[in-house]
Amino acid sequence: MSGDIAATVTTAPAPADGGFRARLTAPLLLGSVLNPLNTTMISTGLVAIGHHFGVGAADTAWLISVLYLASAVAQPVLGKLADALGPRRVFLVGLVVVCASGLVGMFASAFGWLIVSRLLLGIGTSAAYPAAMAVLRDEGRRIGRRPPRPVMARLSFAALGSAAVGPTLGGLLVTVVGWRGIFAVNVPVSVIAFCCAVLWIPADPPRAAAGEPAPRPALDPLGIGLFSTALTVLVFFLLDLSHPMWWLLAPFAVLTAVLLWWQLRCRTPFIDVRMLAGNGPLARTYLRHGLSYLLIYCVMYGFTQWLEEGRGYSSGHTGLLMLPMSLAALVCSLVGARTKGIRAPLIVASTLLTAGAALLAFVSGSTPLAVLLLAGACFGIPQGLIGTSNQAAVQEYAPAADIGAAAGLQRTAQYIGAITASSLIALAYGQRADDAGLHLMAAVSAVLGVLLVALTVTDRALRRQR
Repeated sequence: MSGDIAATVTTAPAPADGGFRARLTAPLLLGSVLNPLNTTMISTGLVAIGHHFGVGAADTAWLISVLYLASAVAQPVLGKLADALGPRRVFLVGLVVVCASGLVGMFASAFGWLIVSRLLLGIGTSAAYPAAMAVLRDEGRRIGRRPPRPVMARLSFAALGSAAVGPTLGGLLVTVVGWRGIFAVNVPVSVIAFCCAVLWIPADPPRAAAGEPAPRPALDPLGIGLFSTALTVLVFFLLDLSHPMWWLLAPFAVLTAVLLWWQLRCRTPFIDVRMLAGNGPLARTYLRHGLSYLLIYCVMYGFTQWLEEGRGYSSGHTGLLMLPMSLAALVCSLVGARTKGIRAPLIVASTLLTAGAALLAFVSGSTPLAVLLLAGACFGIPQGLIGTSNQAAVQEYAPAADIGAAAGLQRTAQYIGAITASSLIALAYGQRADDAGLHLMAAVSAVLGVLLVALTVTDRALRRQR
């Protein structure tokens, strides 16, 4: 299949009049919704899946973690491949993997097959966002101007919007067709995105195309392998904080040291360590992004599980209760895209995350419904502001030639935060989501929220305008 794709890529014509038209951006947007949609859509199906296979919350947390593990590793790797081999090729192959993952999940006869499906899903969906950023970069070079801000805003809105509506859509699918619908929906979406991409995304430019400042960057297989292995070891440590395997920290430290040593000596490193060390604003953006999504996903998964098991709501009702959070995220993502500054939206977002976590520390089975809706909204507003603002920061601070890899590393930071969140949830809840577990998770989140506020307020680079 990948050979057929490569052949198709070389024959696809470029748009006649060029520019960032709807035909170019439509498949990019459609492909980019798959990863964030699947990260949140399953949140309202975890209880139903657990009941079907007879497993508890600690086991279903693997469905969250395995996708994040695959995504955290694959996003920068596929971003680098998009920079080196061409983004259209990487984009199309990723959609084929997504389609396969949906079929595996649809017909899964055992819980282990769902793990396999989510693993494939994490790899396949990881191609879209960094490849889309690279496609827009190449189109900008071809026509001689940078991608317009409204185009970048739509890309951010697609990711944020799909993540925001994920819990509600997941609850609807579970109610109407059952939990298998959460996996099946990926099949038609990936097929449509594939067909649109074949027709409308122009062929990848040659490795040394006219007008490019330099040939496409070469790959660093050893660096990719060391990074993937080190990150996998770290994630396996984070996956079970209730029974930490401390011995994993030793190979992680060794692998990290070897990775740094190699990246400093490689002519075309997978991760430009020197650039990151000298680019404090970009490094702090990654740290801020990961910490923010640690807090967001604690609510996305922990709060929804508590609503079902601790409060007794159905999957459909839980999805409706998360609707205010989804709507707030959608509206605020548009507001964030139109805001010229970066610092103010991030300060507002980090403050609301801290306040929302503090509010959850006092929630119980008798808490009025209005308070539960307010708590969800406190996390929806930051979700919209953080995504657009940090994407703008990456676009401003990252080298243009490496935008695919830089965008992938941003998502890696996000998914490490999400993996840590799922581990915290499993540690707090055990086999069942109850009030005590929710309060423990909320207390830890509130402390981390204070740290996030301090990190944002003291970052002088954020005071500059876009």
